[in-house]
Amino acid sequence: MSEQIKPGHAEEGFERQDLTAQSVFGFLFSLLAGGVLVYFVVWGLYAFMDARQRSRQPQQSPLVHQADTNTRIVAPDEVKKFPEPRLERNERVEINDFRLKEEQSLNSYGWVDEKAGVVRIPIERAMQLVAQRGLPTTPKAGETPPSAANMANQAAQHSDTSGTPAQPKK
Repeated sequence: MSEQIKPGHAEEGFERQDLTAQSVFGFLFSLLAGGVLVYFVVWGLYAFMDARQRSRQPQQSPLVHQADTNTRIVAPDEVKKFPEPRLERNERVEINDFRLKEEQSLNSYGWVDEKAGVVRIPIERAMQLVAQRGLPTTPKAGETPPSAANMANQAAQHSDTSGTPAQPKK
């Protein structure tokens, strides 16, 4: 009865054999060799499929203009041939140029349509004019909107002392 019961297993302890450096390096070498083998197999497969695809292409007519093989290099004069919108070459420079042009057009006077007499004014000046004149309003239903002709007719009716109603011109 004096025998004490120890908690746990009888063979408790640690693993007596560790991995050796040779087995770790062997695994890493086999992993590297497998990766290189897969690379060359995939490369060969793509080369085979590319050659097969090229051999099955129909022969092109000699009248067709032969395109350059490197289509990524575009001459500056050829860029204008592409329709809008075009790809950006240098995003930062192009967006800065765009913002500068927008700022200049928003903060300067200029013609929008010279024939129609439409101009643009700076934003600050437009806000001042709106503050002075107020926003345009729409007339109530059934009312004639104020215009120069209507105001002239109303003024003529009020100033007429003859007693006969004014006849509109036809």
